[in-house]
Amino acid sequence: MSLLKKLAGETAIYGTSSILSRLLHYVILTPYFTRVFGQGEYGVVSDMYTWAALLLVLFTYRMETAFFRYGSHKEDMEKSFSTASISLLVSTIVLVALFILSANSLADWLKYPGHPEYIIWFAFIIGLDALSAIPFARLRLENRPIRFAVIKTLNIVVNIFFIFLFLEVGPWLIDHGWKGLEVIYQWETRITYVFISNCLASGAVLVLLSPLFFKMKLEFDPQLWRRMLIYAAPLIIVGVAGVINQLIGIPMIKELASNDLAANKRMMGIYSAATKIAVLMNLFTQAFNYAAEPFFFKNAGRSDKDKVYAQVGQAFALVGSLVFITIMLYLDVIQYFLGPDFREGLGVVPLLLLSYIFLGLYYNFSIWYKLADRTAIGGWIATGGSVITIALNIWLIPSTGYYGPGWAALACYLFMALASYWTGQKYYPIPYPMGRIMAYIVSAVLVYGASLALSRLFQPGLAAGLVANTALLGVWALGILRIERNLVRRLLNRRGQVEG
Repeated sequence: MSLLKKLAGETAIYGTSSILSRLLHYVILTPYFTRVFGQGEYGVVSDMYTWAALLLVLFTYRMETAFFRYGSHKEDMEKSFSTASISLLVSTIVLVALFILSANSLADWLKYPGHPEYIIWFAFIIGLDALSAIPFARLRLENRPIRFAVIKTLNIVVNIFFIFLFLEVGPWLIDHGWKGLEVIYQWETRITYVFISNCLASGAVLVLLSPLFFKMKLEFDPQLWRRMLIYAAPLIIVGVAGVINQLIGIPMIKELASNDLAANKRMMGIYSAATKIAVLMNLFTQAFNYAAEPFFFKNAGRSDKDKVYAQVGQAFALVGSLVFITIMLYLDVIQYFLGPDFREGLGVVPLLLLSYIFLGLYYNFSIWYKLADRTAIGGWIATGGSVITIALNIWLIPSTGYYGPGWAALACYLFMALASYWTGQKYYPIPYPMGRIMAYIVSAVLVYGASLALSRLFQPGLAAGLVANTALLGVWALGILRIERNLVRRLLNRRGQVEG
């Protein structure tokens, strides 16, 4: 099997688990929560999970990536796995204890006075997820994507099971004579059961991963641990910056769009709905990153590694452009995923899709500083991206509303991709075919522009418009097949090896 085909297959498996988890969440939990909870309660849930995303970066301090770096060779895997796992175990115990002891103060700071239980449950959730990080990384490094996907999917299934157990079965039992449950079950604090359910699901995941701990030989290498910390430290900045770049737009809309808070909240809802369409590209990008990071490290010793890495970047750009053009040409149908009140924000979707393409290219181009142990440069690039994100949101949101975060995301990820490419060419040159990569993206945008022009010129109905867009997609695809038939063959494994 060719390396590209193998990477594509693993990306598909990782993507399936990510997509299934997201679909289960959107299709089941989102409509359910908005029926059971009031707006304020649902806002608490969203707010707490936003903070959780940031804190998880700090709890793991990117040791999973350090494990990729120092455990990619078979003879080093056990020592690296044990050292990283022991480090996370000790730090997680300390951090969870600190959060529990500070629960009242943190609840007051977050403006949830009287609810320290929110902090306590999330301390356990983040702690359990942090302890799962290294075992999940090992599954990726050992090319075991199916087990990875099964456990990830079971996480959300168990979470949904307990949510319905607590919020539906519990009240039903009380209504049918199980009055003793009223002692431990309080409907007024039902939001807590969402966090308890998540904690139980995270605990179940850790149990499923525990055989990896039981099999390891307890060995802590202080020198290796210091090297891993030094390597990972700048990546913490990268992780924090990534959370900022992904999430900061929505709260900034609330603060900056206008002086009318109610209008700003409506604008947040419209923008959030648009991101649900663009999440299809984001899922592909995340799935690629799951598969690609260990792939890059495991093949770092190949004599033709530079050519392989270049082909991977080219293949990502091609598939990403295909995802972009497919979503945009069939947006007239895809839009019905959203309610009619939220479709006015669809104009921001192409900006978000393009931003995720450049995010994926950044994942490709940035691998050089991880391989070359120059992660500090990655930290500077990520920090620059966050500065761009925040500055453009402050500048654009008052005048363009929810388009501001879209343009900010595009500018941020374009900068990060280009900065990673240019610095990489200086310190760790990889011969990416930048002309072809940009040609894929530009041609996809031009075809989308042609679709818009035809729509405005002839104003066809839905059926005629879909036929025209299908023809445009066919022309683009045939052109790509004609020009890049060798690359497509490698992706489809019609030739057995990556071409030298």
